[in-house]
Amino acid sequence: MLELFESLTNRLITDWKLRKRDEKLSRAYHCRCDSAIFFRNTQCLNCESQLGYLPESLSLVALDPGPEPGTLRVDGDERFYKYCGNRETPALCNWMLDASDPASLCIACRLNRTIPDLNDVDNAHYWAAIEVAKRRLVAQLLALGLPVRSKVEADPERGVMFDFLRSPPGAPAVMTGHANGLITMNVEEADDVKREKIKHDLREPYRTLLGHFRHEIGHYYWDLLVRDTKWLEPFRQLFGDERASYAEALKRNYESGPPAGWANSYISSYATMHPWEDWAETWAHYLHVVDTMGTALGFGLEAEDIDGRVTPFASEDLYAPDDPGASSFLTLLNSWIEVIMVLNELARSMGQPDFYPFIMSRPVVAKLQLVHMIIFDAQNQGAIEKTADEGKVLA
Repeated sequence: MLELFESLTNRLITDWKLRKRDEKLSRAYHCRCDSAIFFRNTQCLNCESQLGYLPESLSLVALDPGPEPGTLRVDGDERFYKYCGNRETPALCNWMLDASDPASLCIACRLNRTIPDLNDVDNAHYWAAIEVAKRRLVAQLLALGLPVRSKVEADPERGVMFDFLRSPPGAPAVMTGHANGLITMNVEEADDVKREKIKHDLREPYRTLLGHFRHEIGHYYWDLLVRDTKWLEPFRQLFGDERASYAEALKRNYESGPPAGWANSYISSYATMHPWEDWAETWAHYLHVVDTMGTALGFGLEAEDIDGRVTPFASEDLYAPDDPGASSFLTLLNSWIEVIMVLNELARSMGQPDFYPFIMSRPVVAKLQLVHMIIFDAQNQGAIEKTADEGKVLA
């Protein structure tokens, strides 16, 4: 089976056409009745089949009743499944578990340590929106071959977990952030009006729930994949020394704002605050690029459909031009630049803000390549560990 990067870039090189649909890369799914179905769906609107997302194969499938109450199966699959326990909650989780799994929650829902009080109607609405964004994040992490382990139960030392909190009336707002594998999210970020006000007040060009998740999980993976590894020195070369005082950097940022000319070296003004924030912002943008291009490919976007005339990035813009994956990374990034140019103009045609309101400078491209290399290395290490574990079982 082709790995994610190989599969994605091979399809980009061949005119961006996803000729054989690969649900591991795309967000284009079809029911057995051949109707289009979508990542968050629990039922096909055409044939009314119940739908479930299988995290092991990263596929959305139609389900049939199994031989035992509460079990389900996929046509042609000998395994039996059960619904995630959050399917009938406001989360409307459509992910599945193996029927023999003693757990009641899917791999994504097991990451939750705290959810808001669902007796509050607003909280229920907020949590539903948050879970949709979180499932999309987790699906992408799994597709990238990154480790996704629950700190709540599976891996207390190196896992990840989420607290979704809301401040009581009159209390200071909950701060969204990451600390030692715990990602805290202010659930009021799911309130479109409040989120847009914050976006306006902070002069941010982009603020979404999925963006928050991708940024904060970047901090988690810095701890997991960069700190105390061979990647720490390359990180410091490009992003700076993370040992600089974070408290002083935060104070300086809120008092003086970003430095003049920041766009020449950073993907966002917030990235200028500290090397950790630069990393998290760059990581998030890498996930934006990969997921958006995978979706475009899945829906059959072809190169000849786009008349995009841009100056492409070249090998001299990279951090490691001799890296074996350098060429495929450049193909991915330059294809993204063409696609986003068209998507931004489409948004303007509807009187909407730019779909992607950012400009990638050459230093940012070098940083993005380092993120790419670290993720690719983690993917390979995961495959090696999996093979080793399988060997132990066979022995």
